[in-house]
Amino acid sequence: MILRLEIDTKQIRFSDIVSAIADEGGDLVAIDVIQTKQELSIRDLTINVADTLYTAKIVEKVKQLSGVSLVNVSDRTFLLHLGGKIETKLKVPIQNRDDLSRVYTPDVARVCMAIHEEQRKAYSLTIKRNTVAVISDGSAVLGLGNIGPYAAMPVMEGKAMLFKQLADVDAFPICLDTQDTEEIIRTIKSIAPAFGGINLEDISSPRCFEIEERLKQELDIPVFHDDQHGTAVVLYAGLISALKLVGKSIDSIKVVVCGIGAAGIACSKILLAAGVKELIGVDREGAIVSDRTYDNPMWNWYAENSNPNKVAGSLREVIAGADVFIGVSAAGLLKRQDVMSMAENPIVFAMANPNPEISPEEIEDIAAVVATGRSDYPNQINNVLCFPGMFRGALDCRAETINEEMKLAAAEAIASVISDDERNKLYIIPSVFNQKISKLIRDKVVEAAIRTGVARRIPREYR
Repeated sequence: MILRLEIDTKQIRFSDIVSAIADEGGDLVAIDVIQTKQELSIRDLTINVADTLYTAKIVEKVKQLSGVSLVNVSDRTFLLHLGGKIETKLKVPIQNRDDLSRVYTPDVARVCMAIHEEQRKAYSLTIKRNTVAVISDGSAVLGLGNIGPYAAMPVMEGKAMLFKQLADVDAFPICLDTQDTEEIIRTIKSIAPAFGGINLEDISSPRCFEIEERLKQELDIPVFHDDQHGTAVVLYAGLISALKLVGKSIDSIKVVVCGIGAAGIACSKILLAAGVKELIGVDREGAIVSDRTYDNPMWNWYAENSNPNKVAGSLREVIAGADVFIGVSAAGLLKRQDVMSMAENPIVFAMANPNPEISPEEIEDIAAVVATGRSDYPNQINNVLCFPGMFRGALDCRAETINEEMKLAAAEAIASVISDDERNKLYIIPSVFNQKISKLIRDKVVEAAIRTGVARRIPREYR
């Protein structure tokens, strides 16, 4: 954090300010003198804090000091966001009248007519070839909930940055000022001609299912709801490694998924596609079973496609004997006794954010593998591992959709980064900064798209 202070040097010594900050958990690391007069000094103090909770305490303490006026409070995160985090740049400069005529008028008309006569040329003659729209309505942002389109924008900008840095995909953040399903679908369809893919983000369940399904049916470009499918891909990648560690095969395990929302359903779908035979979904009402009818249509689909033995009951009841727990629900729902009732060498993926279903420390002595959604624990299940490479591959082969085979291929690519010698209970998933991942995913996704007939362009290396 950075505090700008006006200090009356007659009333207070600077050392008293430093002591007050230290008393509240702040570590002064830099001092910048902005202005100084005979009895007044304006300074910027850069302070490190172990947790943002200390920020409010330090601010309150400084406000109480006689001779000190707090001008402004900021921190490095807010400073990084000033004016937004992305910008557009020219690929070629406009330096003279001839350049202007070719990029704009009159010569650009020839390019327009070429696309008019053959629409697919938009991929080679416009930004469509390498562009993804990152679209949200702000209804389910991070763990913050329905905070609206303006407040969602910093997340979408960050996503655009990751697309560019990790896979050289140009992404545009777009936040829609509507939460009406039909209006969202209509708007995205209207802007789709400019983009080679659509990344849906932070749209609440169950609307996200209908929006994605309709767009997949009605558009000829990939549509990918990352909260669902990105989570599912990285989860499966982690599970591939975890199962190798414990020596179990995917078709022989019992899996319990807690939290049957957007992410829970997508995780379940990819696990079923990968070969899991016994998968039980649990939500507030208990295990989802096929002899019940639910108000949520996705739950009815889920009931018909999971829980083959029709096991009923609460999480505590159905988790007994399970090999794997997948949590995409809420903090504290899983107890140590629950894990103790699981099969030998239990695998626990407690991915609720910001706090997991159970703290890894509580079960480190009884769980074979623990993964979370947090970066301060080992084995983070992070969507960032998936979406850049997934879209890089989809764009490069001009895929008309992203299908289940492409998702499975992406997961297998992520898992392949970790060798048998490297793999251990604290390292089943690679770092998001691993430079190999996006390229590996891209190649496997392209191969899967070609194999399943959804690629409209065969990259040169596959011809």
